[in-house]
Amino acid sequence: MPQNEVGVILDAGISDWQVMQQDATGTGQMSLAGSWISDTPGRVQVRLASEETSVAANRNLDWQFVDTRSDHTWAAELTGIPAGGLYRLETRFNPDGNVAGEWSTRGDMRHFLGVGDLWVIAGQSNSAGYGRGPIADPPELGVHVLRNSEQWALATHPLNESTGTRHPVNREAANSGHSPYLHFARLLKQRLGYPIGLVPTALGGSALAPWNPGESESAVLFDNMVHCVQLTGGRVKGILWYQGESDANEQDSPTYARRFIQAAHAWREALHDDNLPVITVQLNRVHPTAGERSDTGWSLLREAQRQAPKMLQGIVAVPTLDLPLSDGIHISPAGNMLLADRLARAAFGSVYGLADAHLAPDVRSAVRAPDGASVTLRFDHVDSRMDTISPAANCFRVEDANGVAAVQKTIYPGDDTIQLALARPVVGGAVVHGAYGPDPDIVPMDMERFMPMLAFHGLAVE
Repeated sequence: MPQNEVGVILDAGISDWQVMQQDATGTGQMSLAGSWISDTPGRVQVRLASEETSVAANRNLDWQFVDTRSDHTWAAELTGIPAGGLYRLETRFNPDGNVAGEWSTRGDMRHFLGVGDLWVIAGQSNSAGYGRGPIADPPELGVHVLRNSEQWALATHPLNESTGTRHPVNREAANSGHSPYLHFARLLKQRLGYPIGLVPTALGGSALAPWNPGESESAVLFDNMVHCVQLTGGRVKGILWYQGESDANEQDSPTYARRFIQAAHAWREALHDDNLPVITVQLNRVHPTAGERSDTGWSLLREAQRQAPKMLQGIVAVPTLDLPLSDGIHISPAGNMLLADRLARAAFGSVYGLADAHLAPDVRSAVRAPDGASVTLRFDHVDSRMDTISPAANCFRVEDANGVAAVQKTIYPGDDTIQLALARPVVGGAVVHGAYGPDPDIVPMDMERFMPMLAFHGLAVE
């Protein structure tokens, strides 16, 4: 401590730009501790005020005396802080017998504090943010980030950059770029009316195993995520999860659904929230290089992501197969902005209970015609009609005991169905795949919402 310090010193409890997770009553709290320097005995006072108006956050948070000890330390607990902000924490030292008010001895302050919701960012490179190119996605007061330096700051891209990192376990090998999450947080703040904090923990190229203590004794990314949440106070609103590219192979994808559910249970247990929401992103297309293609691996991985919400409550899957890329595998900044809108809608509808048509079209059944020459797909979550921007596109694959039954034409009747006219009748047991392989053709969508269907694999034809 500098020798010329005087008054109240804030040593622990809150940082500039910090967003605190509100509780079920819509309020937050902060525990404060520090020391005081004065030749005259006295008492420490604290208050929480609006950063814009300098008016106390409420009557109970105006200037108040706190536990001031003879060993020149002090402590305070501020509770009932209304969701919102931005707030300024002020401290001052009031000598005994002198109600000095605003002319009390100075104390430390903390600025741009908020009470709202915290969202963890987890997964691999599309979560870390590798979109390249210009986009208008500016910072906004009330959207803040816990940097990898473990310092709170105004959220700006790149969110996962590693200047001064305190946890090299998720340090990127290259500079990260644009991700969907700043715009996601902005949309939440604008509609909900309180600050949003982001907690990046992603790592490009990471498989599921280091996030899942159930399958790896060295689940280092899981440990780091829990550590980062503990730095914020130990509670968050939910997890934003975009991962799976490193597991999209024939060895790992068949077990992905089970392992992901195992990981989600572990996250909820570690963060003491049995209903912690997890918003997942179904993998976008990729443009594989020669020798990297694994049609079955990518298809099974996307099917696992489609099945996850049916296996565990509190999980929702967001589609991406129409979003542009800025290279062979990473969503472009323009695509990230649209993904942010879908993530926000998923949060509004599935987490906040606000009316929002957020669920993607999800295939419910496949029924063959009596002559076996066609298959009709029926979808859930269609508000308008299933249709396509490219009538010649075909992302479907039908297989039976004799191999592939080629789809000659895809027919859109203008409702929640799609009809597949086949080159030959199917025989025996048959299955249909939607958005097959790593780089499928243009997928149909709920046209008026412009919401693409979720990819699916191995759906039995009735």
